[in-house]
Amino acid sequence: MSSEVISREVTRRRTFAIISHPDAGKSTMTEALALHARMISEAGAVHGKAGRKSTVSDWMEMEKARGISVSSTALQFNYSAAAQPDPEVPSVINLVDTPGHADFSEDTYRVLTAVDAAVMLIDAAKGLEPQTLKLFQVCRHRGIPVITVINKWDRPGHSPLELIDEIQERIGLTPTPLFFPVGIAGDFRGLLDRRTGEYMHFTRTAGGAKIAPEEIMSADAAQAREGDEWTSALEESELLTEMGQDHDQELFLAGQTSPMIFASAMLNFGVRQLLEVLVELAPPPGPRSDIEGTPRPVTDPFSAVVFKVQAGMDSSHRDRLAYMRIVSGEFERGMVVTHAQTGKPFATKYAQAVFGRDRSTVDTAYPGDVVGLVNATALAPGDTLYDGPKVQFPPIPSFAPEHFSTLRATTADKYKQFRKGMDQLESEGVVQVLRNETRGEASPVLAAVGPMQFEVVTARMKAEYNVDTIIEPLGYTLARRTDADSAAELNRQRGVEVFTRTDGAVLALFSDKWRLQYIEKEHPDLTLEPLVAAAD
Repeated sequence: MSSEVISREVTRRRTFAIISHPDAGKSTMTEALALHARMISEAGAVHGKAGRKSTVSDWMEMEKARGISVSSTALQFNYSAAAQPDPEVPSVINLVDTPGHADFSEDTYRVLTAVDAAVMLIDAAKGLEPQTLKLFQVCRHRGIPVITVINKWDRPGHSPLELIDEIQERIGLTPTPLFFPVGIAGDFRGLLDRRTGEYMHFTRTAGGAKIAPEEIMSADAAQAREGDEWTSALEESELLTEMGQDHDQELFLAGQTSPMIFASAMLNFGVRQLLEVLVELAPPPGPRSDIEGTPRPVTDPFSAVVFKVQAGMDSSHRDRLAYMRIVSGEFERGMVVTHAQTGKPFATKYAQAVFGRDRSTVDTAYPGDVVGLVNATALAPGDTLYDGPKVQFPPIPSFAPEHFSTLRATTADKYKQFRKGMDQLESEGVVQVLRNETRGEASPVLAAVGPMQFEVVTARMKAEYNVDTIIEPLGYTLARRTDADSAAELNRQRGVEVFTRTDGAVLALFSDKWRLQYIEKEHPDLTLEPLVAAAD
């Protein structure tokens, strides 16, 4: 495959994640984007409520029951934007929906290693929330440009300028609205296109299940139709221009500004505009630095990073899917590549594109694409696959756990299934698993960023392995990385226990920060290093 063909395919691709605080409408927006791309005929709108469909990106029974996403999912579809030079050659959208709940920060962080841009969803009534702030800091740290969507504008909320000021003051990111709402929050009539001066009027559909019809009007027609609401939108838009808050592509890509859209994913208002902005402004895949810090061009031989491993998506097959983000070159199904972590060959015969829970075979893929490898038992998050000269990308760090519990099967006769389930969930990174000789294999210690991760473990052990389990919390609140030389002394201390994690890291668990401070003071020679915090 020539570098010209690869370069052309790369320019078509946009790979992004949707991030937000819980209940800001991420999965509903994911569904709305798929609807506008004509990948589905009807949106599942609100999941978790009687009589309504669950969204295509939520496949786990626990997600459907609670109406929250607890696992990242990948959707790929084509979209022909209005401004595209050749409508016969659509853009390829790789959209990764992420867990919103803070307990699953680690999964979201893995996703953010695999995307080129992020859509930050903010609830119009709630404004910036703690998880939104944390996720933005991760985007800033990784140099990921952010598009901001003020969602739920069909419900009462803050004023546009209040939300813009809050974002600028609290996270230091300057919003540059491209589309400004006509009508206050709770009275969403349409959008002013700040770059053309046109008005886009929306019409509701029953339950928001279909694409909302749009009528594009001139400024004069909008004035005649909307009166004071149009005048107010124009005046506030002009104020933003006077303050220098118009879009600048260089500042956006540099992470200093954020294009903004006001929308209602529930009603499918503003969704087409978001897709158009993603195609027009979000960056295509670019070079990625390897473990030595050397950027790898997208036209180099094939390479990819595994960012997630997931089992249990298809209960009839019990298979294991590894999601890889292609970094460079062309991927061809069936090619034999090298697993950088082991140096062993890896066959890619069973490669699939994923659309929620549905799959289709992938024959070729290019940088930016997310491809699922079936039954990839040797792969773990952070692993590198490559063809040709060796390349390896930096590992994905594990977050510092803050919750610790033991897990055991309720009956001894299910021990074999229990071990199999634990091995699977551990390899996926659902939780960190800690072991030591004292506790043995029958009652491993689970370490998590948030307690809901334990609920996922027990639910999946029951659903996928038919094993009833009991979670018993331990009296530890924080962990530090240590070494074998320090372990003997630490094990003699009250309120401390030393474990080995699957990746070989030696972790010391402490009952509280005061116990840690005392030991650090009394034994300054011991190795006690902080782990990566979820807010870093």
